[in-house]
Amino acid sequence: MKQSSTLIPTLRDVPSEIEAKSHEMLLRAGFIRESTSGVFSYLPLAKRILNKIEKMIHLEMESFGAVEISLPTLQAQEVMEQSSNYVVLRDELLHIKKGSKQKLILAPTHEEAMKALIREEIQSFKSFPITLYQIQTNYRNETQPNYGLLRSKEFMMKDAYSFHASKESQDLAFNEMLQVYSNIFSKLGLHYEIIEANPGLGKDAKAKEFVVSSELGESTVVYSDESKYLGNIKVAPVIGEFVPSTSDTKALEKVATPNLNTLDEVCTFFNIEEKDCIKSELFKVDGEYVVVLVRGDHNINPYKLKNVLQATSIHVAKDQDVQELLGAHVGLIGPIKLPIDVKVVADNAIQSIGSGVTGANEAGYHYINVCPGRDFAISIYDDIRYIQEGDPSPDGQGTILFKKAIEVGKISKLDESVADFANENLIADNEQAQALLMNSYHLGISRLLAIIAENFQDEKGFVWPKQFSPYELHLIPVDEEDEIQFNLATELYNILTFYQFEVLFDDRHTEPEVKFTDADLIGLPVRITVGRRASEGIVEVKIRKTGETFEWAKEELIDHLNEIFRSH
Repeated sequence: MKQSSTLIPTLRDVPSEIEAKSHEMLLRAGFIRESTSGVFSYLPLAKRILNKIEKMIHLEMESFGAVEISLPTLQAQEVMEQSSNYVVLRDELLHIKKGSKQKLILAPTHEEAMKALIREEIQSFKSFPITLYQIQTNYRNETQPNYGLLRSKEFMMKDAYSFHASKESQDLAFNEMLQVYSNIFSKLGLHYEIIEANPGLGKDAKAKEFVVSSELGESTVVYSDESKYLGNIKVAPVIGEFVPSTSDTKALEKVATPNLNTLDEVCTFFNIEEKDCIKSELFKVDGEYVVVLVRGDHNINPYKLKNVLQATSIHVAKDQDVQELLGAHVGLIGPIKLPIDVKVVADNAIQSIGSGVTGANEAGYHYINVCPGRDFAISIYDDIRYIQEGDPSPDGQGTILFKKAIEVGKISKLDESVADFANENLIADNEQAQALLMNSYHLGISRLLAIIAENFQDEKGFVWPKQFSPYELHLIPVDEEDEIQFNLATELYNILTFYQFEVLFDDRHTEPEVKFTDADLIGLPVRITVGRRASEGIVEVKIRKTGETFEWAKEELIDHLNEIFRSH
């Protein structure tokens, strides 16, 4: 490709509010442009990389036996509303309103559309297993769009769904896709990790996430300082025995505590530690109110809570709801003298409190000498808190530390309680009712581009590996006005393209310094400079990654380049 015929608008300066290196460099090197907050145009260089990533994914998915389809971007909102995804994604949906009688949304995911397709088009279990996948644009109302392609409102996703008539088939597909994803990330040269992830509802549900460590990540990975344990903070279990306190307990007492609104203020007032407090929060779970308790030094994990209660919908109650139900503001809630229909769910560590302090559901008062089980009833004890740094590792080896990571892929084995959506026409061999099992597999393609860009760059620009570089060679005549240089460069361009090399030919009428600066920014694996020795048929070849330079005659160039690309 002649550089004068394509669009590579390099920049010397970028907006100061940009927070991700990948975002900055993709803008500077002319790969992307932001049309509005969180929405991007992929320019020719970026599009070539995306095409290569997609080709790799197609090959891997076909090796799995998956079949490509394409589902609509516009979806009926009512279909999404019937899904558990609606509760999770409701605030991120982008709606189509004007001129539409039907409520439509821009697809945040295609799980519901895929289910509907299977439900309507397949009538026999003999058709399973089947795996369908697509590469499609998804849309979400991202509230933090300053991270470029890492968090955008419009993003490219590979999503796949497999459907099974038996658990054996479902398990086999899950394990095979785990290997497919590992192959993809290894070929991209990423240092990824596979961690336990939130699987959703059901005892048989299972999920794995593929993450890349990064301070820009929105996922918190918990890991052991002595073992190989890795997990997402949303699901990492808390181990340990919490033996009920055997200390002498005093009578429950209600104490005036004027103007105490925070946990720190309560601890200072009573001269106690946070672990001696019972922290209470009101949740609305599938339309019913539940008071949830953790120790003052712990935090409620809503993902664990949702799984423990096998709930479809769960969210923290609003202050208005708290006042109407309990007559108190958020922050003053306690588990004593609750309405009879309000369930109390407590974290296991609450058992260790023998004489605690808690809110009294009344402004200006707290209860002291609180004894769980004696002073109020607890419906469920379970692990419902976030694991913390310093806690024992769930595998019993070492203690837990945290790090940030970016999720690039997730595979999930769904439990039949949420995957059983078969219609009445779906018939099993024995003509008995049978659950249709389902797995889902997601991979963020535009996010992959950002992560690759984040990892393969130096202070001058990108340093692309061959397998997904937009071009392999950057061919640069130093002085395009020099007839000998330009003719040799043109001859080499024709030869190199004949031998199937991907060449970007900088034929622009611009200063050499600009050409070399742009070449470093763009970061192709090999740069071929046609300069002062053009009359001798000799060119300079520079390896972008190592900085090595060679002078080779045009007759030996092809052999040397083949050797370079074999060894890199």
